[in-house]
Amino acid sequence: MADRKKPFTRGKKSREERQAAIDASRFSKRLLAVSRAHSSEAFQLMGSSPEGLTPEEIENRLEQYGENEISHEKPESWYIQFLMAFVNPFIFVLIALGLVSLVTDVLFAAPGEESYKTIIVLSTMIIISTVLRFWQEFRSNKAAEKLQDLVSTTVAVIRQGNIRAVEIPIDQLVPGDIIQLSAGDMIPADVRVLNSKDLFISQAMLTGESIPVEKYDAVLDDKTEDILEMKNICFMGTNVVSGTAIALVIKTGNYTYFGGMAKEIAGKRTMTSFDKGISRVSWLLIRFMMIMVPIVFVINGITKHDWLEALLFSVSVAVGLTPEMLPMIVTANLARGAVVMARRKTIVKRLNAIQNFGAMDILCTDKTGTLTQDKIILERHLDIYGENNNKVLEYAYLNSFYQTGLKNLLDVAVIESGEENKLDDLLNTYRKIDEIPFDFVRRRMSVIMRVNGQNLLVCKGAVEEVLALCDDVDKPGEEPTNFAEEMRNEVRETTRKLNEEGLRALAVAYKFLPAEERTYNLQDESGLVLAGYIAFLDPPKETAETAIRALHEHGVEVKVITGDNDIVTKKICKEVGLEIENIVLGKDIELISDAELAEIAERTTIFAKMSPVQKSRVIMALQSRGHTVGYLGDGINDAAALRAADVGISVDTAVDIAKESADIILLEKSLMVLEEGVLEGRKTFGNIIKYIKMTASSNFGNVFSVLVASAFLPFLPMLPIQILIQNLLYDISQISIPWDNVDREYLEKPRKWESGGIAKFMIFIGPISSIFDITTFCIMWYVFGANSEHMQSLFQSGWFVEGLLSQTLVVHMIRTQKIPFFQSMPATGVILLTLLIMTIGIALPFTTLGSHVGLTPLPLSYFPWLAGTLLCYCTLTQVVKRWFIRRFHQWL
Repeated sequence: MADRKKPFTRGKKSREERQAAIDASRFSKRLLAVSRAHSSEAFQLMGSSPEGLTPEEIENRLEQYGENEISHEKPESWYIQFLMAFVNPFIFVLIALGLVSLVTDVLFAAPGEESYKTIIVLSTMIIISTVLRFWQEFRSNKAAEKLQDLVSTTVAVIRQGNIRAVEIPIDQLVPGDIIQLSAGDMIPADVRVLNSKDLFISQAMLTGESIPVEKYDAVLDDKTEDILEMKNICFMGTNVVSGTAIALVIKTGNYTYFGGMAKEIAGKRTMTSFDKGISRVSWLLIRFMMIMVPIVFVINGITKHDWLEALLFSVSVAVGLTPEMLPMIVTANLARGAVVMARRKTIVKRLNAIQNFGAMDILCTDKTGTLTQDKIILERHLDIYGENNNKVLEYAYLNSFYQTGLKNLLDVAVIESGEENKLDDLLNTYRKIDEIPFDFVRRRMSVIMRVNGQNLLVCKGAVEEVLALCDDVDKPGEEPTNFAEEMRNEVRETTRKLNEEGLRALAVAYKFLPAEERTYNLQDESGLVLAGYIAFLDPPKETAETAIRALHEHGVEVKVITGDNDIVTKKICKEVGLEIENIVLGKDIELISDAELAEIAERTTIFAKMSPVQKSRVIMALQSRGHTVGYLGDGINDAAALRAADVGISVDTAVDIAKESADIILLEKSLMVLEEGVLEGRKTFGNIIKYIKMTASSNFGNVFSVLVASAFLPFLPMLPIQILIQNLLYDISQISIPWDNVDREYLEKPRKWESGGIAKFMIFIGPISSIFDITTFCIMWYVFGANSEHMQSLFQSGWFVEGLLSQTLVVHMIRTQKIPFFQSMPATGVILLTLLIMTIGIALPFTTLGSHVGLTPLPLSYFPWLAGTLLCYCTLTQVVKRWFIRRFHQWL
């Protein structure tokens, strides 16, 4: 084996890493060598044996190679997360402005006149924003990690000292281990196939190619250069679509092909409309600041004739126009939602999935195990006449017991029923020879056994698919007879009646073959004898009806996309209260274009007999019509749909590939958590959009006020340090927004990003604050005589208090479309923080700190004018708000 001391660690650029890269290169050569060797030679190259590794070898290799994990997928260390909290454009703007202040106020200041006030205030803003952002994200990550431990992902491994394969956590796998693979499994490492049966692998994670590729035991020649074209190598991160295999582990963790490209794969996640909207608003505000600040600088320089003072004032205005709390507000909202969901044992793997939950207006769901319980019961085992028949149960039991592919809930139910009927003694008589694994195209699987000197093939699967393979039919007490069309129609009628009762039926067929030791294939599934059918009761979840009704009340339409037949699905939908508008079968959508499918999908409730590809196609068709689509599924046939959906939802009992593909994993059986997720998503979006609209409109209004003051006043309307302190206090008042209440009416329908709404909001709401800023200028100038340079501190104190209180109070006007406090109460934290900041703002001019920053005590006669100004401001805002809602039919 290659001499490697430890696996790669992320972010290091050292000799140790360079050595690791050399070791990885050697290991890649080992991959090629193993792929070109016979199976027996492969064991020697990997220092293993057909019996597996010994405990000592496993311990040594774990120490040598480390656990089977991708370092890129591990949560970052807390200090890396803390440093990453500083990485956003607004913090960079504040840092740049801090450097300007360092130069002007410290480095080039006259001796004894150095001032660190601006730097201290800017540093405080940066620390508050980043620490809160880091803490919220850190908390949500920790909550998700704790829940993630409850979701077990294991692999069946053959090791010395064990009679049969044992399930171990994937991260304990080491090079040289021997593993068993079957449909639904994620490939846990880079492995060499030792033997296989119809093994088809989806490599879409690595190549983007949706068509599965077949893998088998073969000795590759030296001409095979493309590593992904190696027919005997399966790669970590891919998944088994169908078939079974035994494979030898070659590479684990960071040394796998997937590990080498993990960063690249992770970097390709498509931005949602929410991501794009936040980015657009962020850069809009930054560009707005970069245009307006130079204008303010020039106007003040020309009118005041003090260019250094004008520069400092412009820097302060730039800080005021920088929404440095936006990243914290966004992260805190998303993280708060994730923590709330975590309390309900719901893992949020990707924070933005919370917002997508709120935007979701269509939820597509599989039927089995999602709408229905994860406990299926075998109710009947019938002959073709609908009478109980033990032979049918025996054949079904042998098929389910011996198959090593995808063991779903139906197989579990068959095995449990067989054991209850003491059929396990049959295993002494019937010896397995081979199997033809299940896949979602054939929708059946077969097992071949030796009994009484003959081979017996037993096939079990979807009724229509199995009937097509049958030439004869069993009649009780008679020899098999020809399966005439009249008899076929009777069988279809019997199974239809079972479906109408809510029972899911599978056909069981068989045929005897010569006693040969050979590999069997699909051609052997022909000329069968129909034995009968088995019928399962798949009752709906107790919470399904309530959850569907709740989702409907909140504007989410539910559609069912299932591989099951339409009759059973229709029965289940009626039981859970889902109104059925239209039913479409998988074979029907194959004949129509994507545009036609999109139109049909809009008015269809049930999509039945759907293949995995057809499921994802339906979801993409709905997305093309502007819908935000969620998908709830737990099977291998749901993986493509989970990836295609805007928010993929799975459960902890799902197959590996389904859990890997999902954004959210439910650990509880109750479907009511779906409604809670929708509401949390809308609360999250509502509180984020509150801050964005407050900031955008406030900035837009403040620019007008500053321009007017700069053009007409003989002194600065506010000193730079006063603007910074005002902005700091305003920022602190916003900290509680992620925990604010959201009006019930706002939660009743899906919420999506609309950039046009923000622009309208800025234009119509922003100038209101400027009106009352200008009236305050007039009051201070004419009423209190603050109209000369020696009275400027009184003017500045008056505008400081009015500006801070009006910005703080308008939060309550904007946070709801109702009348604040009377019709809509904010959260207690929001009220307390508002009162605290208003109290500090009023008291500051009377304190020693206030005098140090140029503020002066205000006369008592000022406060009635202040109260009148704030009352008029709130009243006018409410009037404009009502007009805005009537005119544009929206607010937040």
